[in-house]
Amino acid sequence: MSILSGCTFGRKAPPATEQVGRPQEPATPIRLPEPQREGKTSVEEALLKRRSVRDYRDEPLTLAQVAQLLWAAQGITSPDGFRTAPSAGALYPLEVYVVAGNAEGMVAGVYRYRPAEHSLAPVAAGDRRRDLAAVALEQACIREAAVDLVFAGVYERTTKKYGERGVRYVYMEVGHAAQNVYLQAVSLGLGAVVVGAFEDDKVQTVVGMAADEHPLYIMAIGKGKGTRG
Repeated sequence: MSILSGCTFGRKAPPATEQVGRPQEPATPIRLPEPQREGKTSVEEALLKRRSVRDYRDEPLTLAQVAQLLWAAQGITSPDGFRTAPSAGALYPLEVYVVAGNAEGMVAGVYRYRPAEHSLAPVAAGDRRRDLAAVALEQACIREAAVDLVFAGVYERTTKKYGERGVRYVYMEVGHAAQNVYLQAVSLGLGAVVVGAFEDDKVQTVVGMAADEHPLYIMAIGKGKGTRG
């Protein structure tokens, strides 16, 4: 369990629903809108305005916004398969899950991002934000965000080439990807915060990860109170 945290504690939610095996899957994958490759916010402005935002309005994200955030995290940027975030040896050990509860065009559930197709594969049915918050020290931002992104690492993809030092490279990579999401959120007028305090094995269960996938980051994202767009 990590000891780092990104948002506040103390606002209790009802207990998480019991997890029994892999939850029932939603019916169909989601083809995401094409990402925008030009925006109105410069890199410099996004860096200047980047903050960790922990309080959100009860308003949905659009499917286009979710698609843009995912592309920023791990989107394909060349015919060679290179992505928005650098990766040691171009081995790409990260998997990104979306825990969706308040997004237009998305049935509440857990989805896995598929960069090559720029699509979402359904993993688990139902709004699991409260369950995720319950295994992350009841942090309210996770429960109240429109969506939570969960980054997982498959260490073996990198360690097969770089040995045990490859684990360090995976940690570096998830930081690159998360900062991309932070800056993209600023460009979209959204608020985001990184959370590192959670029980790893229970996050695996809530999200429905494979046994070789290790949760590294949770990012809560929504329309921040006091922000527009």
